[in-house]
Formats: sequence, structure tokens, C-alpha cells
Amino acid sequence: METDRPANVSFSDFVGGVQLLRGEDTRTAMPVILIGICVSGAVGNLLVLLVFLRDFRNGKGSEVKALLASVASTDLVILLLCAPVRAITFYKQTWTLGSFVCSTTDWFQHSCVVAKTLILAVTTRAKHTLVPSTAAGPLYSPAWIHAVLAFVWIVSMVFPIPQMLFASVVPHGSDALCVSQVSECASDFMSLFYKIYPTATFVVPVSFTMAYYTKSLHSAVNHAPSPQQQSKVTLVLLCLSGALGLMLLPEWGTFTWIRLGYNKPPVGLILFAQVLLYACSSLSPVILVTMYDDVRQGLISIWFIATCRGSKQLPSNKCPKTEGNGAEVGTNAVANAGSAEQEKTFPDVEHFWTGRRNTHVEEEQDPVPWEREEKML
Repeated sequence: METDRPANVSFSDFVGGVQLLRGEDTRTAMPVILIGICVSGAVGNLLVLLVFLRDFRNGKGSEVKALLASVASTDLVILLLCAPVRAITFYKQTWTLGSFVCSTTDWFQHSCVVAKTLILAVTTRAKHTLVPSTAAGPLYSPAWIHAVLAFVWIVSMVFPIPQMLFASVVPHGSDALCVSQVSECASDFMSLFYKIYPTATFVVPVSFTMAYYTKSLHSAVNHAPSPQQQSKVTLVLLCLSGALGLMLLPEWGTFTWIRLGYNKPPVGLILFAQVLLYACSSLSPVILVTMYDDVRQGLISIWFIATCRGSKQLPSNKCPKTEGNGAEVGTNAVANAGSAEQEKTFPDVEHFWTGRRNTHVEEEQDPVPWEREEKML
């Protein structure tokens, strides 16, 4: 996987995925793995986005949900636009997507990864409380959310610009390769940049986010008035930040190690780091579904609605109605079942007691008249 480096170039590395791989097994296995991760992760993130959109439509949104919806959108973009480029590169073993994609693929992927990291850091300043749809007070400020997201994406797109400047397509026999080549005159600046860039966009935000939520979780468990609900949301955000930090660490480590001029790490480690990057985007919806009650209840509610609409032969009164989240679904179903059991009576017993109700025995037909006379005496 080595490429010839010109004499006036201080650094050279592949862009858009490892190229010139040897071995048919790797060529086949890597695209299959990436396609599986993309499909599963895209479905999960779409369901999470659908739940958050439904919550905001029903007036059950919050600032944290708005930011988590942005994280899910970013993961969806990474899986649908960035991962397929790597899958094609692994399969072809050379570059076949043109100079424009070569120049922008690493820049765009880094922009999305940095944006996701910074958005999770911004959640430390967001409110976890539910926000009514008509709220205009201090609990909900859409202008604040929009301004922060715009700032985060601007910063995320500006930082990786050198990834776009030094990427180009170079010929390699009858094929072409997409590489990043840094000339000698820019080596000092880029060496300093590759030390500041990972620190400012990964190490500092992830460390701050995990430290903040660890402290918040300790305070919520020991001092909060309602520790159970608050600690659940804090634990979800802590798990998301921890998964992001652990799964992106190999990618950032190999990226920095190569660009600082050290010996290249093993190819297996580079491939493993790239797979973990996309697996991180697929793991986020799994964490939200399994640990975030609102997302799980929203999925249950959506499942009930889809099931009722899909069953055309069922009467309308058999489908539970959902007015908010999925909590009403289970409550209504249990209540309907209980009322149905209470209203169920046996027809023979009902006829017997109806016939015996309000009966009056005539004195002439009384079989034991002496008992009535004794009571009168």
C-alpha cells in the first residue's frame, strides 16, 4: 500500500480510504462490513429522527432532544455519504471517483466528525426539561439552538480545510490514486497544525464532556430533587460521549501519527480504525433506544400506529389511540382489557338473577305460612 513520494514532498498518505491493498479477502470483506454498518445505522438514525420530530410536533421537545436530533442527522450523513466512498475505494483498490470527490471526501468526513463531537459538548449547556410547543420563555430558545448549530458547523468546516487543499489525484501506472501530499515549504506549518487540530476538535471537547457528565451524574444521584429522571438523561449523554471518545480514538490516533511523520502503523490498525468510525455512528441510535425512555416509548407508539394502519381487517376500536408518547399506549391497552373483563357476564347467570330480581311471594302460595305468623307474633 506504499506510494512513490516525490523528492519535494515531506508527507504523503492516501485520501478516501486505503488503496493498493493486497489480498482478495480484504477487498471483499471491507465493503461488505461497511455496507452492513451503513444499512443498520441509517435505519436506526432515521427511527430516532422520526421519534424526535414526533415529540416536537406533539409539544414534548427539549433543547437536548434538538441537539440529539442534530447528532443523529450528522451520523446519517456520515453513513450515507462518507462510508460508501470508502467501500468503493476498498473494492476498486484505486481511485475512480474523480478529482472533486478526492479533494472533498476527507474534508467533508472530518467536518461531520468534528461537528458531532462539538454538538455533544454543547449538550452540557442545554436544558433537559420538556418544552411545551407554545413556550417562548426561558425554557426554550430556538434562536439559541439555531445559532449554536450554525457556529458549530462553521467551525467544523473551517478546521479541516487543509485536508482539502493538499488532496489530489496522481497517476499510478494505468490507474489513479487519491493522496494527500504536503510540500517541504509547508511542512513546518502543517506539523504544528496536526498537533493543534486533533487536540482542539477531539481531545478537549470529549474530555470536557465526559468530565462534566460524570460530575453531573454524581450530583444528580446524591443531591437532585428527582434523581431518577435526571440521572437517566445524564447517563445517556455520558454513554454517548464515552462511546464517541473510545471509538474515534483509533482513527484520530492513526491520523495524527501518520501526519506527524512517524512510521505508518499496520494496515490492519488503519482499517480497524476506519470501521470503528462508522460503527460509532451506528451505535448512537442503539444507545438512545436502549437507555433513553422517551425514544423507546416513541418507537413503541409509532409501532402501534403502523400496526393499526397496516391491519385493515381489524375494527377501529381495537387499535389503541396515542395522544402523546408511548406511555398512553400501554395504559390504554391495560385499561381497555380491564374494562372488558369487568363487563363480561355469563348469560345464564344474568337471566337467572333477572328473573329472581324484585320478586314478591303471594300469601296464598307461601309454602311455609307458619314462619311468617311466628315472625308477626
